[in-house]
Amino acid sequence: MRVTTKGQVTIPQNIREKLGITPATEIDFVEEDGRIFLVKRKAGKAATQKFSRLRGSATVKMTTDEIMALTRSDK
Repeated sequence: MRVTTKGQVTIPQNIREKLGITPATEIDFVEEDGRIFLVKRKAGKAATQKFSRLRGSATVKMTTDEIMALTRSDK
């Protein structure tokens, strides 16, 4: 297998099928004991991590109509 100038490689079809990797599937590279493993990322993991720290932090007591009016004003 050869790495392109962009650092890309083609994952063999039998490996993609075995892991259920399809276009847009998120994967990770994990290093253990000097070896690198390709692993399929669990669904929703990235989105969950990205927004979990923000959960419950909204404090504005506005209705949806008030928010829409504010964001659509010509000011």
